[in-house]
Amino acid sequence: MSELHKLTANQLKQEYKNGKTTPQGAMQALLERIEKIEPKVKAFAHLPERCLAKRCQAPLTQKIDRFEVPGTFLHGIPVAIKDNICVKDELTTCASKILEGFRPPYDATVIEKLRNAGAILFGKTNMDEFAFGSSCENSCYYPTRNPWDTARIPGGSSGGSAAAVAADEVTMALGSDTGGSIRQPASLCGVVGLKPTYGRVSRYGLIAFASSLDQIGPITKDVSDAALLMNVIAGHDERDTTSADVAVPDYIKSLTKNVKGLKIGIPKEYFIKGIDPEVKSAIEIAVKVLTDLGAICKEVSLPSTEYAVSVYYIIATAEASSNLARFDGVRYGYRHQGEASMIDMVANTRGDGFGAEAKRRIILGTFALSSGYYDAYYLKAQKVRTLIKRDFDEAFKKFDCIITPTSPTAAFKIGEKTSDPLSMYLSDIFTISANLAGIPAMSVPCGFTKDNLPIGMQILSKPFDEETIFRTAFTYEQNTQWHTRKPKL
Repeated sequence: MSELHKLTANQLKQEYKNGKTTPQGAMQALLERIEKIEPKVKAFAHLPERCLAKRCQAPLTQKIDRFEVPGTFLHGIPVAIKDNICVKDELTTCASKILEGFRPPYDATVIEKLRNAGAILFGKTNMDEFAFGSSCENSCYYPTRNPWDTARIPGGSSGGSAAAVAADEVTMALGSDTGGSIRQPASLCGVVGLKPTYGRVSRYGLIAFASSLDQIGPITKDVSDAALLMNVIAGHDERDTTSADVAVPDYIKSLTKNVKGLKIGIPKEYFIKGIDPEVKSAIEIAVKVLTDLGAICKEVSLPSTEYAVSVYYIIATAEASSNLARFDGVRYGYRHQGEASMIDMVANTRGDGFGAEAKRRIILGTFALSSGYYDAYYLKAQKVRTLIKRDFDEAFKKFDCIITPTSPTAAFKIGEKTSDPLSMYLSDIFTISANLAGIPAMSVPCGFTKDNLPIGMQILSKPFDEETIFRTAFTYEQNTQWHTRKPKL
């Protein structure tokens, strides 16, 4: 089998430029890889066959002499899409029975941008139903497995995207992040994942979980690829009222190997009792690497961190309850048959169509928004959310970026936490605050446990300062070898 499946997007672009291969060759290598290992990993909800046959002929046969001209940045690069991002006429189901057979009549903005850049849309990746989860076990199809140990979870909810990239089934992927759903699976699968600033990437065409928290972002094999993909998908979109009209820099220019004088905060609240000692040690070693390279690393306090999980699971479930009210079996998706009344039809459609975790979050959110409880729960949570954001605002007056673990543990075994939802929710304890504050954050590989499971380091910066994250992450990556290790499948 060809080794093209192992290449990063930037390496693949270079192969195209040098005439050593073609997009057809790259896709063939990936399809052979999928055929070999997809039964073990199960990263895809919908395999890329249909979009390959119908939509990729023009970019595949088009000869590009200058890959830097607009419309060619991702020419011939296969990109997998999380199953909650709309792709016109392609199955988009959020891994939920209630959207069974749904094919959107339009493209999400990020999909339009990928097409315009010449990318190949390479299948839809598996996920936790409606992005409700941290393990990719809540899909209506099947659980996705971690390429490093197929008895373990890949993280969630973008577990399919992270697993596909880590297993070399696709060159790069898009995920969505509501409380860590890009960064946590990126950490557990040993790849790079970025949650951009809220408003940096259009949410138009993303099927909403929690509208004030959701962001689309890249999952890639290295930091350079993340910068390449961000250059394509970032930018203002009039169709998204939460999209920020802020100039987008060239992120590739941020890829400098220099952190001398960079001020990095290490929040003491993130090194809590219960964190895996191997994770703590890996982060401490990573911080030392950056210190030896000239960064100034000091302790910082984010005192409201302890409230983040409680705040998140009130706000996120409340918004989910509102957003999912549209799924009623009347207009599209799954409909339960045989009822005498519309009320029975809607009730049975939702009862059969939603999985257990979706029902749990809808009920929690409905309770938080109900009469008599709104002020006590939702309104109070929004006030504490402001305190969490203020903590970061104060920290970024003194520091250029903040470094934390991405996840308190490495990947746990499939089924280990399904009977304990609260324990599962705590998997996001280090990633949730970035969504509540609306700031950008990236996970990069920084080590492995004694069981050969990846560990991720999280880098956070002030709003719309993804450049500092790229600079820090790239410098660290270029001075370590963690990102070069591959799972043996």
